[in-house]
Amino acid sequence: MKAINKTLTLAAVSLLSAATLYAPSAHAAPAATGTGCPTPSKAEIKRSYDSKSDKPAKGADALRGVHVGYIPKGFTHGQLVAQKHDGVTEYGYQWTDDRGDTDLKRRFLWVRVVCWPGARDLADLKKLPVTLGTFTGGAKTKKIGGHQVLTKLGDGALGAGRFAGWVEREGVVVTVMAGQPLVGDLGRIVGGIKLP
Repeated sequence: MKAINKTLTLAAVSLLSAATLYAPSAHAAPAATGTGCPTPSKAEIKRSYDSKSDKPAKGADALRGVHVGYIPKGFTHGQLVAQKHDGVTEYGYQWTDDRGDTDLKRRFLWVRVVCWPGARDLADLKKLPVTLGTFTGGAKTKKIGGHQVLTKLGDGALGAGRFAGWVEREGVVVTVMAGQPLVGDLGRIVGGIKLP
């Protein structure tokens, strides 16, 4: 009988420990923002899916929880780009002018936050699970705008310009694509991006 009581006591202690381990703190952030990563609302995901654009483009607070402190002048349109897939959330905004995608004078800026639990340091960006704006092939480490970033030339779907990204904190990646005419402003753009 003592052996059975001892076994039951150990089982109860194990269950209590497991419940304590997984019980959420009264002050814990919601699951979607457990890393403090800004995420889009359902309405924003639908707006992105519907490819709705803003004319004029939104300003510094186009993304909730992200402040883009320096946006060069000359943009006429803006568009929210947001999606969730495979445990990853992408939340970004694109500013553009009226020039065509292939025009090297096109003014284009894309700021994106990627919520991905696998992001811990700069090397992890090479494994960033996104289809557009990856850091595979030709990425180099540089200091831009006060951040240690991975950077590479824009190509293919991104167009001409420079692409940069960094791990803001564990699970939170910020990427910036500046079109060719804005490459000289990249340091100021990157340095002006603030997350709470």
